Amino acid sequence: MSDDELRWQTVGSERGPELPLFNVRYDRVRHPASSIEISRMVLETPEWVNVVAITTAGDIVMVEQYRFGVSALTTEPVGGVVDPGESPLEAAKRELLEETGFGGGRWRSLGTVQANPAFHDNSCHLWLAEDVQRVQEQALDPGEAIRVHLMTLDDVKEAIGDGRLQHPLGLLALSRVFPLWDYKRG
Repeated sequence: MSDDELRWQTVGSERGPELPLFNVRYDRVRHPASSIEISRMVLETPEWVNVVAITTAGDIVMVEQYRFGVSALTTEPVGGVVDPGESPLEAAKRELLEETGFGGGRWRSLGTVQANPAFHDNSCHLWLAEDVQRVQEQALDPGEAIRVHLMTLDDVKEAIGDGRLQHPLGLLALSRVFPLWDYKRG
């Protein structure tokens, strides 16, 4: 099957409601083989960042916060939204500093992924920050309540095993730096 046999044609779009974190768009699309037209929702979403931050002592900087979607406390790497006019690296550095008080260090990209291409139009930029240090107190937004945890790799693996760490983009970022799972074939 060729690419053209999989590619849907957009024949129209209409705006949906504007919500705090994203805008809704409804695309009218045509099936590549049958030409049947259907409507699909797209969430127009700002770019995101996730940061794997490692202190000069070798600890991994993690945050714990309440996530409304799952009504639970979660443990995860620092993450957030890229503000208008901000580069992904600037956003990553800002989010780490605001959420944890850690900054400085050596930074490098771990790549960019599509956050959820089924209905989000954005990307998530993954970063590694090595040799970070605590340089200030947290500077949280009014809608944030975050506890900082300095964790070893074993602590992170334990958090994965007991279900505290399930955020897929956070897990992806961490897995680009550390071996998180021991696979046995056979």
